[in-house]
Amino acid sequence: MSEVDVFRALHLGRAPGDPLVLPGPWDAASARTFVEAGFPALATPSAGVAAALGYADGSTPADEMFAAVARIVRAVDVPVSADVEGGYGLPAKELVERLLEAGAVGCNLEDSGAGGVLKDPREQAEFLAEVRAVAGDRLFVNARVDVFVHGDGDAGKAIERAAAYVAAGADCVYPIFAPAEVLPVLREGIPGPLNMLARVGGEGPGLAVLGELGATRVTFGPALQRGALAALRELCLGLL
Repeated sequence: MSEVDVFRALHLGRAPGDPLVLPGPWDAASARTFVEAGFPALATPSAGVAAALGYADGSTPADEMFAAVARIVRAVDVPVSADVEGGYGLPAKELVERLLEAGAVGCNLEDSGAGGVLKDPREQAEFLAEVRAVAGDRLFVNARVDVFVHGDGDAGKAIERAAAYVAAGADCVYPIFAPAEVLPVLREGIPGPLNMLARVGGEGPGLAVLGELGATRVTFGPALQRGALAALRELCLGLL
């Protein structure tokens, strides 16, 4: 079984309360740490990788992002999905080729552009369909829905976008920053795997609760990196 098949299988047949937990490595060392802890797969956060490379979120040059993903992939022996933001303006064919060259088994693609402006859902669906046509079954496509972060937070609009993206070939939908109380509504209206953003440090519902509410998988964005840096800061203060 190929790595992408392993990754895809991890999303299927999950019991309520048992979502797939995908920590987000920002470099090779953090990736190894997560794997040593026992996680079966990883999903890079673009904001975390950007910070590790010295860039603001959304400002990482494509070449540096793909190189960072490749280093993470080389460091571990589990499937790695890559957050490649909106695709860096690359044509679908080049985007897919670069993801596969980096060794990624999947990708996260946002449906908002510069300045947090939501993309036209039909145009985004067409782009996702092109990615699927080029990738075939070689990539697991996670389509981000940004209604709750850059839109008006209307669950109905999120479901409409999600439906278009699933119809275009997305394997999973990610309504980032959707409130937990809306998750059952999204779960009822969106077919297939559903990605939710999990909080850390005791904030928000726990992982099992998110699973019970309908999440197939949970990711953390850059939260784990920020927590690690906060711990490092405390260590440094102790040294001083």
